[in-house]
Amino acid sequence: MGPLVMQPAVSEDTTLVEESLAGNQLSFQVLVERYQERIFGLVRHYAKSAVEVEDIVQDTFIKAYLKLDTFQHQSSFSTWLYRIAVNTALDFLKRAGRNPVRAVEDPEVAVADPSRSSSTPTTPPVGVAGGAARSIAAPDSRLEREEVSRITYEALDEIPEIFRTVLILREFEEMAYQDMANLLGISIGTVESRLFRARARFKDAITRLHPEYAVE
Repeated sequence: MGPLVMQPAVSEDTTLVEESLAGNQLSFQVLVERYQERIFGLVRHYAKSAVEVEDIVQDTFIKAYLKLDTFQHQSSFSTWLYRIAVNTALDFLKRAGRNPVRAVEDPEVAVADPSRSSSTPTTPPVGVAGGAARSIAAPDSRLEREEVSRITYEALDEIPEIFRTVLILREFEEMAYQDMANLLGISIGTVESRLFRARARFKDAITRLHPEYAVE
């Protein structure tokens, strides 16, 4: 049912892109309205303030508009747009000197069990309520959502860019493994490897920064 449900939207995106390239600015505005909420949600995991988020989102759509003729339809428009948003957010962090942590190791060195398949993810898909988010244990039911968000952001800020992005795409955006592979230009096996390490780093960061919220 999934592909059948998604196909009309994909086709409509393609039509809107073609109309935009033909000079119809209203068609591009439809694309903006369709994806701006999702892009805002993605960028919020990289920027600290509402102003920064708005700037990055605006820059993302400006770049998408200017580069629209480079969209090759090899992936969905949403995946192409997400790639621009992620790169724009990472560029912002670098310019702001916001992310002192860098991936100095070989990111392609697998640390997972070599018997795991590179084509079928063995880690169960989880959303915000699972996976990395489980590394935060609320002391009681009164823990405010803002506090969880703050702690989560602090932990994400400690993770090298290469791992932070896969964690955000999977845990917070609930993106499928294949879509993540397409967006990042890597194999599903590499997605799995990076995600495995990202989750471990996230948990380590929570334990170090806020041991009172860490879980075993």
